[in-house]
Amino acid sequence: MWQIQLAAAGQPASGPPDQGGGQHRTLTALENAYRVVSALGDAATVLCAIAFLAWLWRVRDNARTLSGHRPRYAWPWVYAGWIVPTANLWIPRGIVADIHRASAPGERLPHAVNWWWGLWLVSSLGAVGLYAGTTDAVIARAYAYAPLLLVVDAAAVATAVAGVFVVRALTAVQQKHMH
Repeated sequence: MWQIQLAAAGQPASGPPDQGGGQHRTLTALENAYRVVSALGDAATVLCAIAFLAWLWRVRDNARTLSGHRPRYAWPWVYAGWIVPTANLWIPRGIVADIHRASAPGERLPHAVNWWWGLWLVSSLGAVGLYAGTTDAVIARAYAYAPLLLVVDAAAVATAVAGVFVVRALTAVQQKHMH
């Protein structure tokens, strides 16, 4: 919603926040508020990522116990798979699929996994171009490209919702096979 507010307000006549050459203009109240909301969003993202990785590690261990087989991907990939360029396009989904296969042999992979991963790719690839750089650079983009930022944000929210379904599906499969 902040992008819509910035786009509706329009860029101040003095130009973008970063004037170039190390010069910055004074931010408007709306731009200052965007910086605060952006920082809070970044903190929430880090906390959610830590919680998700902790869950992923736990269900990976459960899958190894249930199947008696070593996971397809070695332990560093649970973390590195998200940040290694190019590998991050398939390894995290592969880890989740491997966990499901080991936890419920012969059962179909939940559709939520593919939705989650497809939305993750859309939001991640969109964010690389639109959210790159400083918060001031994103503010400047919001004045001109708010609809694109909103598409990336919508994909990120949809990714999170699909992620909830992935967590619920894999957790349920493991609980069912443990009993």
